Formats: sequence, C-alpha cells, structure tokens
Amino acid sequence: MSTTDTKSNWVDPDDAPELTDEWFEKADLKFGDRVIRRGRPPGATKQLVSLRLDTDVLTALRAQGPGWQTRANEVLRKAAGL
Repeated sequence: MSTTDTKSNWVDPDDAPELTDEWFEKADLKFGDRVIRRGRPPGATKQLVSLRLDTDVLTALRAQGPGWQTRANEVLRKAAGL
C-alpha cells in the first residue's frame, strides 16, 4: 500500500451517525446543484399540519417547482390578512 492510499475508518452501516430532526433542520436542501434552502432560519415557528386541497390547486402549486409550500404559505398569510 502506498502512502497516497487512504483507508476508510467506516466499517459497518450501524456506525453511521443518527440523522436527527435537528440534523435535517440544519441541512441544505438542493435541487440538482441549486441550493433551495439553507437550514431552517433561527426562530422559525412553522407547524406541521394535514390539509386537504383540491387536486387542481395542489397540481398548480407543485407545477411552480421547488418552494411551492412556502409560496402557498404566503398566499394563505395574505388571505388571512397577516
């Protein structure tokens, strides 16, 4: 083995670090090579909910591409007068 060879210390998949909610919140979200989101901003107070939407509304939102949920949130904020 030459001195330029490297040896991986990783042996077992069980040795991989646990992927926690905190890890995902700090992770960069990418679409191809383009960064869409850089972790959750400090103080973000979003809540996960279940919402039923008409199929055509959901299709139109998703057709706008990545970030459609954020844009939907903006539309709802305006409709709520916020």
